[in-house]
Amino acid sequence: MKKLVAEFIGTFTLVLLGCGTAMLVGPSIENGSGYLLTALAFGLTIVGMAYCVGNVSGCHINPAVSLAVLMTGGLKVKEFVGYVIAQCLGAIAATGILKAIFSSGNVIDKTGGYGSNGLTGVNNNSFAGLIVEILLTCIFVLVILGVTSAKANHGSFAGVVIGFTLVLVHILGIGLTGTSVNPARSFGPALFAGGDALADLWVFIVGPFIGAAVAACIHKYFESGKLEK
Repeated sequence: MKKLVAEFIGTFTLVLLGCGTAMLVGPSIENGSGYLLTALAFGLTIVGMAYCVGNVSGCHINPAVSLAVLMTGGLKVKEFVGYVIAQCLGAIAATGILKAIFSSGNVIDKTGGYGSNGLTGVNNNSFAGLIVEILLTCIFVLVILGVTSAKANHGSFAGVVIGFTLVLVHILGIGLTGTSVNPARSFGPALFAGGDALADLWVFIVGPFIGAAVAACIHKYFESGKLEK
């Protein structure tokens, strides 16, 4: 139960601070400062949570990461299901809090959808959005698996590496899909935003899961020692 609570808290914090920052400053490419602030908000939250709940649950706070850990033998199926439920509930709770804050204050949600993901940056092309999410998630998860591998020797720097990798994928992805690489992060805001955000949600669930699965396969290949030949 402690692991599930940790995953709930971690995902809650990620959506609250990441999507909340996007709602406040806006994610548009033209507004460069807002664009970078949003990327940093997501990445720095991961850094903080890695050292906060990492020793409890591994700080997945992302169903795609949990899938990759499952595929590489770090989770059992029952644990995986529990993690995903906790992560989605955390995202929903955080979005509910954001809705309450923004609806009761004088600030405007500059994303127009609680920081939900969308396909406007790829001309509403679902296939293009899917490819973006697969590639970005694969890169992100591959770094996570590599830096946390038993063969790695990165010590206390793992959280920093993972966090800043998330910043990097956001810098490219925000203008294209809003950057999901995390089905739970997309699920919560889409439920509240409805409309196109909910209709396109499948892209931000399927894409990250495929990307994570590919990353897990690549990581297992690297770990097998085949490249030493």
